Amino acid sequence: MCAKEPLDFERIEQVAREAHRAGGRILRRHFRRLTTIEFKGRNDADLITVADRESEAAIMAIIRRAFPDHGILAEESGESRPHGSTSTTQWVIDPLDGTTNFAHGLAYYSISIGVVHEGRTVLGSVSCPQLGEFFFARRGGGATLNGRPIRVSTVPSLQRSLVVTGFPYDSRQRADRYLAQWRAVMMKAHGLRRLGSAAIDLCYVAAGIFDAYYEESLNPWDWAPGALIVEEAGGRVTDYAGRPFDPDMKQCLATNGYVHDEMLHVLNV
Repeated sequence: MCAKEPLDFERIEQVAREAHRAGGRILRRHFRRLTTIEFKGRNDADLITVADRESEAAIMAIIRRAFPDHGILAEESGESRPHGSTSTTQWVIDPLDGTTNFAHGLAYYSISIGVVHEGRTVLGSVSCPQLGEFFFARRGGGATLNGRPIRVSTVPSLQRSLVVTGFPYDSRQRADRYLAQWRAVMMKAHGLRRLGSAAIDLCYVAAGIFDAYYEESLNPWDWAPGALIVEEAGGRVTDYAGRPFDPDMKQCLATNGYVHDEMLHVLNV
């Protein structure tokens, strides 16, 4: 049996924070100053900008310098691992979550960085460069916002809940499904929002601002870091069948725990 790979959590946290600062400087420099916007493939809902690319390059360079053996899964450049590496640790990076918001000058965007070790997310971090917010969690260590502990809400029912969701980039192809879910939740919840950054949405569940978040058809970099932050803040994260969260699942329901079963019922009607 192979020995488990040890993790230097203090060093990993330090590097994650450094990467957030570097990416944030780039994004703030480009915010409301973009001159060109590109589209990924034929999907004119899926944007990419020079800010995405520069932020990702800066973040990856910092991680590679500190941990040359670790794998990296990044939104724009895909999955990479140094030749010959046997590391079971992978960094999961979204250098700009909320690109559509960013491209239109809306400040609700973020950087999302997580660390997955032996298949489990062990560190989650999300920064909101324009809002001055930094969310962080280490597995077993609780969750914080700008260094202060956060907890999910204690709202007891969906009727009193503020819920947030997102429409993935395949929303035009699956509009009937997503709109049916929207209507079902809208009819039960106190309020329903769609703001455009899954990473922030999850962190706001962790901070007790939202009581539930749901979305599907996303990728590990969209929600793995934020999902850990929710769990460490006392919340519950599953797919729509109630199965425990893992980074590769394609559905995510995150709640304060109190309204989780109600949300599962509404989403599966």
